[in-house]
Amino acid sequence: MSETKLAVDAMAAVTVSRQYGSGGGEIARRLAERLGWQLIDHEIVVMVASKLGITTAEAEERDEYAESFVFRALRSIGLAATGEIPTVPPLPIEDPEETYRSALASIVTTAVEQRHVVIVGRAGQVLLANRRDVLHVRIVAPLELRVAYVAQREGLSEAAARSRVQLKDRDRQHFIQSFYHRDPNDPMLYDLIVNTGVLDLGGVVDLLELALARKAARLAVPEKLLGPGAGLAPYPGQLTDLRPPEGSGQRNR
Repeated sequence: MSETKLAVDAMAAVTVSRQYGSGGGEIARRLAERLGWQLIDHEIVVMVASKLGITTAEAEERDEYAESFVFRALRSIGLAATGEIPTVPPLPIEDPEETYRSALASIVTTAVEQRHVVIVGRAGQVLLANRRDVLHVRIVAPLELRVAYVAQREGLSEAAARSRVQLKDRDRQHFIQSFYHRDPNDPMLYDLIVNTGVLDLGGVVDLLELALARKAARLAVPEKLLGPGAGLAPYPGQLTDLRPPEGSGQRNR
C-alpha cells in the first residue's frame, strides 16, 4: 500500500459543497470511486422513500423517528450493520422542518463515524466543521460555464438552464442560511475551493486526493502548532509597508 493511500485512509470523510453546474457532483462521484469510499448524496433520501414506500418529500418531512430514518438510510446504502447505529432520541412530527434537520444531522454524523465517505451537500461542511479528519471542499465555476454544463448534461435550452442554475443556487444558499445561519460562500468553511472554469474534473479529483493526504499528515500536529506561520522564522530586518500613492484611485475633480 502506498504512503499516499495510507495517509488518505486516516481521514474519515470528504464533504463536497458545490455551485450548481460546477461539476461538483461528478467530482464527488469520481473521488469516491477512486478511493473506494461510499458516496452519500441526494440518493439517500430517494432510497429511504423507496424503503418506506412513501414519497421523497414525506421521507424528508414526516418520518416520525430520526433513529428509524437514519437506520433505514444507512442500511439502504450498505453502510450500517445491525447494532452499529447509535441511539437517537425519537422526534415528534409537530415540526417537520426540525425533524428533517435533526434526521439530516444524524445521517451525516453517523455516516462519518462509519468512516470513508464522500458527502455531497447536506450541510456537511457545517455539521462536521470541527472534525480535523474531514476534508471540506467547495467546487465553483463561472456562471456562463455552469449554464452551459447544465444545458449539455440535462438537455435544456440555455434560458431554461440559466433559470435552473439560479434557482438551485438560491435554494442551496437559503437552506444553509435558514437552517444553520451560515453562508455557503464563506471561504472559512472549507480547506480547499476549486474553480472548474479551467481545471478539468479529473485533475480536480487528483487535487482532492492530494489534499486528503496532506491534511491527514497534519492530524497528529497539536492545534497550537497549526497555521500558516508554523515553523517559520521572523522576517529579517525591519519591515516597511508599501502603500499606494496618496490620491490613487480617486477621480479627478
